[in-house]
Amino acid sequence: MMPGSGSNRRAAEPPCLPGQSEGLSTAGRCVVLTVLCWLCYGNSLCGELVHDDVWAIVNNPDVRVGSSLRTIFTNDFWGKKMADNTSHKSYRPLCILTFKLNILLGGMTPLYFHLVNVSLHCAVTCLLMHMCKHCVFNNPHLAFITALLFAVHPVHTEAVSGVVGRADVLACLLFLLTFLSYIRSIDEYVYETSPPSTVSACKLLLSLFLGTCAMLVKETGITVFGVCLLYDALVLCYRPLIHDSSAPRLRDVLQICRPFIKRAFLISSYVVIIMSVRLWLMGGSMPLFSEQDNPASFSTHLLTRVLSYTYLLSFNAWLLLAPIVLCYDWQVGSIPLVESIGDIRNMATMMLAVVMFTLCLHCIFSLQKGEGRELLVGIMFLVFPFIPASNLFFRVGFVVAERVLYMPSMGCCILVAYGLGRLSSLVGRRGTTILSISMMLLLLLFTWKTILQNNVWISREALFRSGIQTLPHNAKVHYNYANFHKDSGRHQEAIHHYTVALRLYPRHASAMNNLGTLTHCPVEAERYYRNALDINPQHNRALFNLGNLLKSQGKEMNAEAYLKDSIRFGPHFADAYSSLASLYAEQKRFVLAKEVYLKGIQNCPDSSDLHNNYGVFLVNTGEGELAASHYHQAILLKPEHYVAMVNLGRLLRSSNENKEAESWYKRALQVTRKVDILTPLGALYYNTGRYEEALEVYREAVAMQPDSTDIWLALAQVLAMAGHSTEAETMTREIISRESKCIECYRLLSAIYSKRGNYAEALDALDKALHQEPTDHTVRAELYFSKGNQLREMNQLDQAFESYKLAVELKPDQSQAWMNMGGIQHMTGDYAAARVYYKQALLLSPGSKLLKENLAKLDRLERRITEESHLSN
Repeated sequence: MMPGSGSNRRAAEPPCLPGQSEGLSTAGRCVVLTVLCWLCYGNSLCGELVHDDVWAIVNNPDVRVGSSLRTIFTNDFWGKKMADNTSHKSYRPLCILTFKLNILLGGMTPLYFHLVNVSLHCAVTCLLMHMCKHCVFNNPHLAFITALLFAVHPVHTEAVSGVVGRADVLACLLFLLTFLSYIRSIDEYVYETSPPSTVSACKLLLSLFLGTCAMLVKETGITVFGVCLLYDALVLCYRPLIHDSSAPRLRDVLQICRPFIKRAFLISSYVVIIMSVRLWLMGGSMPLFSEQDNPASFSTHLLTRVLSYTYLLSFNAWLLLAPIVLCYDWQVGSIPLVESIGDIRNMATMMLAVVMFTLCLHCIFSLQKGEGRELLVGIMFLVFPFIPASNLFFRVGFVVAERVLYMPSMGCCILVAYGLGRLSSLVGRRGTTILSISMMLLLLLFTWKTILQNNVWISREALFRSGIQTLPHNAKVHYNYANFHKDSGRHQEAIHHYTVALRLYPRHASAMNNLGTLTHCPVEAERYYRNALDINPQHNRALFNLGNLLKSQGKEMNAEAYLKDSIRFGPHFADAYSSLASLYAEQKRFVLAKEVYLKGIQNCPDSSDLHNNYGVFLVNTGEGELAASHYHQAILLKPEHYVAMVNLGRLLRSSNENKEAESWYKRALQVTRKVDILTPLGALYYNTGRYEEALEVYREAVAMQPDSTDIWLALAQVLAMAGHSTEAETMTREIISRESKCIECYRLLSAIYSKRGNYAEALDALDKALHQEPTDHTVRAELYFSKGNQLREMNQLDQAFESYKLAVELKPDQSQAWMNMGGIQHMTGDYAAARVYYKQALLLSPGSKLLKENLAKLDRLERRITEESHLSN
C-alpha cells in the first residue's frame, strides 16, 4: 500500500462518468485519457511555429545543428548570455536540448515539435491520475475525474499548442515524478502509528535530481520541493501524531519528526545551493523588463501595486474555473491597473480571499481528524507552482500568461474532483445523475473550447487576428498584428494597426519606430524615429533606422553617432555593425570598417548576414580568398542563405572556377527561384558559350520580372550570339519602343547589323546612341570606339581616326583605340605618327604580340625606305 492510502474512513462515491465502471482497469483509463488528449489536440499538429516559437527555436543559435552543447548551459532560453544585461534570465537548458533533439531527428518541421508536445501532455495526464490515485484520493474514480478535467482544460492550449509551452508541460511531468519519487522514498508500509522514516536514499536522491531537472526545464519546477516538504510534514508526519490516543508529548513529536527534519534539512540545503548557482549564472542580476511588460510593477504607488497584484490572482483563478476568454498576450491595456479601494474588481479579490481562507480552514480541521489530504494537495498544487509568477518575490515579464497556469491547473482539477466527490455523497441517486450529466457537459464544453482554441495557434496570422478579436483594447496585439501585415507587404493595414496601438498606448516606442519604416517621406520617418527615441532613448532599432536615414541624406557624422549608439545599446544587433561598417567603407576608411565587421562577428557570431556582408567588403577591398570563408560560414549558419551562395558563385566566377560557381548558383535556385540568382547564372552560361542554356535561364527570368529592361536586353544579346539575329533585332526594337534612351539597345542593334555586314545601319545605331548624350565618359568612349570600327569597315579611315581620337580623349587607357589609330596612320603612310600611337598602345598593353609585330613591320618598312633612299642617291 502506498503512503497516504491507509485511511479507514469510507470513501465518498463520486458521480459516475463514461468509462468509470469498476471493471475499467488503470491501463484502460490511461487509454481513454490518451485518446481524449489526442482528440483535443489533434488539430494542433498542423500548426506552424508561431510567436515565441520563432525566437526560441527558429532564431535561436543554440538549437541549430552543429552548434555547441556548451552554449546551451551558458545561455538563456532565447540564446543570449545569461550574464548579459539584456538577457531574459530564463535558464532552461533541458528544454532547449529537447528542441535541439527535435531538429536533429526531424529537422525544422513543425509537425514533430507538436507531436512531442501532445505526447508529453498525454504522459502528464496519465501520471497525474496515477499520483492522485496513490497519494490523494482513496477512490480511483476521483483520480480519473481529475485527469479527465486536466486532459481537456482549455487553458492548456498555449502550453500544448505553442511549442515554447513545452517548458511548462515537461516541467509539470518532472514535477509529478519528483513528488512521486519523494513519497516513495518514505516508508511504504502503514505508518499511522509509526514514524515515517526514509527507507530509500536512492529514491530520495532521485527526487532531488528530478526536481533539479524540472527547474532546468522551467523555473517554476523548483516549487516541487516545497510541495514535497509540506506534504511530508502535514500528511506523512502528522498522521502518527493524531493516531496517538494520548496528547502527544514533545519527546514523541521529536521522535516522529526526526526523519522529517533530516529530509527537510537535506532538501532545504540543496535548494539553497542550486538557487545560489542559479543566481551566479544570472550574473547576480535580475532580468530587466519594460513598463509595457508588467505595468503594475512600475507603478509608484504601493496601493496600486498591491491591489493590482491581488486582483491578478483572482483573474488567474477565474481563467482556471471558467476559461471563456483566452488570449496569447494579456499585456499593454488588457487588464487596467486597480488604483483605488473603490474599484469594483476588488470584489473578485475579496471573493478569492474568502474562498481560499475557507478552503485552508477546512483543510486544517480535516487534517486534525486525519482527513483533508485531498484539499491539502489541491491547494499546494494550485498555489506553489504559481508563486514564481505572482510578483511576490520578484518582478515578472508579463501580466497574465496562460501557459504558466498549466501546473497550477492540476490543483484546480483536484479541488473540483474533490468537490464533486463531496457533493455526490450528500445528494441522492437523482442528484448523482445530475452531477454526472453536468460533468459530462463540462467535459464536452471544455473539449470543444480546446479544439477551437487550438485553431488560434495554427498560424501566425490566425494567432494575431484572434488577439484583435479577443482583446481589441490591447495595444500589444495590434502591434503584433501590424508586424505581421508589415512582413506580408500589406503596409496600409500595418500602418492602421500601429496607429491603433499608439492610440491605446502612446508610449509604445517600437510601434512608433516601425511606423517610421513604413512611411515614404524622409521628414515624417525622422519624426517617428525621434519620437521613439524621446520615449526610449536606448531603443537600438530606432537609433539604427535614424542613423541609416541620416546616412542616406549625406549627414555622415550624425549617422555615425546614431549607429554607434545603436551598437552600444544593442551589442548583439548585427545589422547595426553592417551599416556602420558600410558607412566607413563608403568613406574609404577601410581599417575602421574592417574593425567594425570583426567586432560585429565577435559579438554576433551566429549572424549569417554579417558574415555575408563582410565577405562582400573583403571582395571589394581585394581580399577575395578570405571572403570565401565568410560566405561559407554564412551558408553554414543559414543553409538557405541564397545571397551568400550567389556571392560565392560570383567570387568563383571571377577566378574562372566556372564549374564550382555554377554549382553554387544552382544550389541557390534550390532554395528559391529569383531573378537575382538566374541572371548571374545566365551570364555564366553566356560567357562560356552555352547559349541555349543561357536562353532558358533568361527566358525564366523575363517571365518572373517582365518589366526589367536589363533582363530583356540580356536575353536579346544571348539570342544574337546564338544566331537568332532576327528575333534579337525584333526584341531590341521593342525595348527601344518602350525606352527610347536605351543606349545599350542601340549598341546591340549596331552589333547585329555589323555581323550581317550592314555597316551603314550599324553606324546609324551608334549615332543614335551618341545622341542620347550619355554622361558616363567610359560609355561614350566605347561608343566612339565602336563607331570608329564601323567607319574603318566602310573604309572611311579619316572619320574612323577622328572617332578613335575622341575615344582616347575620353578614356586614354584604351590600348585598342591607340593601336587602331596607329594602324590607320600606318596605312596612310604617316609612319612617324603610327609609331607614336603604337608605342602608346604598347605602354598600356606591354604583352600584346600584335602591337610588337606591327612595330616590327614598321621598322622593316622604314629600313627599306631608308635603303631605297640611299640607293637612289
